[in-house]
Amino acid sequence: MKRFLALLVLCNALGVSQADAGRIERACKASDRNAASSALCRCIQKAANAKLTFSDRRLAAKFFKKPDLAQETRQSDDPRKERFWKRYKSFSAHAAKVCS
Repeated sequence: MKRFLALLVLCNALGVSQADAGRIERACKASDRNAASSALCRCIQKAANAKLTFSDRRLAAKFFKKPDLAQETRQSDDPRKERFWKRYKSFSAHAAKVCS
C-alpha cells in the first residue's frame, strides 16, 4: 500500500460538485495497480478534496493513466505548473499519512 502511495506521488476535494466528486477515486479504481482498493481510492479522493482545487484534481486524475504527465508537470518551468506541483506534493504527503 505504501508503494502505491509513493507511486501516486510520482505519477501520483471539500465542497466539490457532483460531476467532480470522485474523479480521482474513479481514476484510482480504473488503474491496474493491485493496491488500488475501493477503500484506498476513496481515502485518496478525500485527501484530494481537502488539498487540491477543482482544476488540480482534474490534472491529478490524469496521472493515473499517464504517469509521464506527472513527470512532465514536475519538471516544467511554467510557474503555474510549479505552483500546482507544490500543492500536489502537499496532497500526496497528506494522502500517504491518512491513507496508509
